Amino acid sequence: MKNIRNHANRKGFTLIELLVVVLILGILTAVALPSYLGSVNASRQGTANANAKALATAAQAKAITNGSYDTTLSDYATDMGGAVPLNPCTGTTTGYTITDSGTQCLVVATAGTNCGTWTPTTFTLGYSGE
Repeated sequence: MKNIRNHANRKGFTLIELLVVVLILGILTAVALPSYLGSVNASRQGTANANAKALATAAQAKAITNGSYDTTLSDYATDMGGAVPLNPCTGTTTGYTITDSGTQCLVVATAGTNCGTWTPTTFTLGYSGE
C-alpha cells in the first residue's frame, strides 16, 4: 500500500516518455525541414527572376530614350528607385547580367549558391527596328 501512495505523489516524466517526445520531434523535423528549405529556395528564385524582369523593363525604357542598350548594371540604379535590387541567390546587387549582342539585349539573374540548383529566366529584349 505504501508503494502505491509514493507512485501517486511522484511528479515529472519518465525517461521513456521524454525519449518518445524527442523521437516524435525528430521525425516531424525530418519531414518538415526539406519542404521548408524547398519553399525558401523557390521564393528566392522567384524574387531573383522578378528583379531581373524589372531590370529588363528599365533597360528597355532606357534604350528607347537613349537609342541603345546600356550594359552597365549600376547605371540603372536611378531607374530602379535609387538602387539595383538585391539578388537573393547571390546576396549582392551585382547578381544580374545585361548583355547586348547588337541585335538583342539579354537580362538574366546570376544563379548564385543560395538558391540550390536552378536555371534563371532570361529576358530577351529586341531592337525596335526589327
